[in-house]
Amino acid sequence: MSDGSPLYDLSGALESRSISFENPAGARGGGGRAASPLGVGRKGDPARTIAPGETVPLADIAGSGTIRHIWLTTLGSPKVFRGMVIRAWWDDQAHPSIECPLGDLFGFAHGTTPAFESGVHSVGGRNGLNLWLPMPFTRRARLTLTNELGRPVPVFYQIDYTLGDTHPADVGRLHVAFRRENPTTPGVDFEILPRREGRGRYIGAVIGVRPLAGGWWGEGEAKIFLDGDTDFPTICGTGTEDYVGLSFGIQANAFRYHGANWRERDDDTDTGRVSMYRWHVPDPVTWTRDVRVTIQQIGLAQGAAPPTIEAYKERLVERSDDWSAAAFWYEAVPSSPLPAIPDQAARVADLPG
Repeated sequence: MSDGSPLYDLSGALESRSISFENPAGARGGGGRAASPLGVGRKGDPARTIAPGETVPLADIAGSGTIRHIWLTTLGSPKVFRGMVIRAWWDDQAHPSIECPLGDLFGFAHGTTPAFESGVHSVGGRNGLNLWLPMPFTRRARLTLTNELGRPVPVFYQIDYTLGDTHPADVGRLHVAFRRENPTTPGVDFEILPRREGRGRYIGAVIGVRPLAGGWWGEGEAKIFLDGDTDFPTICGTGTEDYVGLSFGIQANAFRYHGANWRERDDDTDTGRVSMYRWHVPDPVTWTRDVRVTIQQIGLAQGAAPPTIEAYKERLVERSDDWSAAAFWYEAVPSSPLPAIPDQAARVADLPG
């Protein structure tokens, strides 16, 4: 995603910086100073092993700027990608604006994905994780990574950012929150984004489903409640696969702003886990007072394909399955605290590895 300036702009208004273990402060001329057996500056500190329970600072940046890109990799299993948590604080707010498991923050649910690319993420075939959403700040940006697992985890990373960006005080800061209900409650819509007040823009979500019963689970409609909506939403979709831009079930199609990056089973049984996403980048979803995003827990009773829409509606059933969502949105700070993240045991439950 471009910063909006022409690629040939040489005015020097922005300073390019980067943080990694090789230059943890992002200082000018501060990179690559550690020593290896090859000598000083010869790949002395490219990675760290994060101990169980340890929190490692990834960045602490002073001034006005924008994080443009985050890359990270590890030797991961599904439980690693759900057990490691990234948090971010903007402009000295006491509570984090981002609190999300590693894998879900980088675009995939269940801690599992093949290589794929969207307008927000790209993931290589060996866990090369990239996040491209801009993250503006006006005074300070602070990011950490916490290992909440019971085993050490090796991590390489790099954060690319600019300093000197001119942002208004009420610029939207990136917020990300993670939720999981395992299982959901029949008849109660799963909240992708619990109610937020103030002005903001909903960017989208990474959604995971693990069906807990046979039959098709994805008839639930996505609903976006805006600016005073109560019982009924302003934006109402037509089905779960429809919300992520697919149709008649979930196909493993990863497109720029919508799709499914992973299906556990490549068949028509609808029994395997699914990781999917929807990004409202060309079709903005904004609010001025409040927002809430939900999706119904509705499926179809098992049987032959219904011949008519009327027969189809007669087969609708309420369901209970395992759902997760990492919601992404922008709002100004100060902002209210995020909904509580599930603890490590709840996040990794029923995952292999």
